[in-house]
Amino acid sequence: MLNGNDTDGQSFELGVIRLQDDSNGSPSKAASIVRERLKDSVLSKASKGTSFAAIGGTWRALAKLHQIVRKYPLHMVQHYVVSAEEMLEFCGEIVGASSLKGYEGADQVSSSRRELVPFGAAVLAEVLKAGQFKDVVFSALGVREGYLYGMLDKREQAIDPLIQGAEELSVLRSRSPAHANDLIEFTGQFLAVTGVQESSEEARLRTVACLLADIGWRAHPDYRGSQSIDAVAYGSLSGVDHPGRAFLAQIIAIRYDGPKSKAAASLVKLGSAELTQRARVIGTLFRVAYPMTAAMPGVLPRIRFELDDDALWLVLPSDLAFLDGEHLQNRLETFAGVAGFKTARIVVR
Repeated sequence: MLNGNDTDGQSFELGVIRLQDDSNGSPSKAASIVRERLKDSVLSKASKGTSFAAIGGTWRALAKLHQIVRKYPLHMVQHYVVSAEEMLEFCGEIVGASSLKGYEGADQVSSSRRELVPFGAAVLAEVLKAGQFKDVVFSALGVREGYLYGMLDKREQAIDPLIQGAEELSVLRSRSPAHANDLIEFTGQFLAVTGVQESSEEARLRTVACLLADIGWRAHPDYRGSQSIDAVAYGSLSGVDHPGRAFLAQIIAIRYDGPKSKAAASLVKLGSAELTQRARVIGTLFRVAYPMTAAMPGVLPRIRFELDDDALWLVLPSDLAFLDGEHLQNRLETFAGVAGFKTARIVVR
């Protein structure tokens, strides 16, 4: 079934097993069949330049194969986005090859799907052309999950799956989930004082980063960073795209291993330079927060940042003056350098 934003659904006999039979096992002939069946379809009436959601096991296998060929650093199909132009070229190669035998990465595709991938490529290419889509977004989920989601009441549907997943992970692994809320407020106060603007999505990801900031504390210190990165970048969290995963992984890597950490370096290219810099700022800010609190709630709300020209001040209340020491000062100066301030100092008031 295909569905546009402003059209009714329409079904086609384009299942890959059916196409394999109808085309006598020829992917190129299958493409012609698809083209004919899509002629004057609902796709011609759909809004142009939108995204096409590819759902189904054969398309998942196609996405996995594309990641292998592209040497994509995140082997995760969910929310894998490819431009229509690039996917059309790739599908053309697959259809032209007729068989995946000897094709790079084909041995990593499920044997039950391997023969069907060229036919899935034929369908996808013709759909993208007929609908004039700008890109294709692959889903690791299916119609079953969509049906179950539709059975939820509106209140449940409105819950953000990423934030809820991060909250549950925080409860399971953090020393104090309540501290994460303090960290959200603390990082937000810094951004407000320094005039850094956030989009709603950037604020959402910062919230998630704060919820996940302490999930590695149970691990050995040498492995806290790597284990936390694995949980964030390669875990089952949903509701986040690949640049978002890379952003979160970079923050966690810096939080545990410092601003020179290369633990998430392979994922950097998935996001923009601006997103990478923001991750560096938030990660090093976490490294200022934790020495002051040891993940105990109630401390950060009493500490604030102030800005004086190019100098950044960290203001402590008098009863927390004992926190002012060489270790915290070093962390603050490192953070100031990453955030672009000439000097930083601790002030007790």
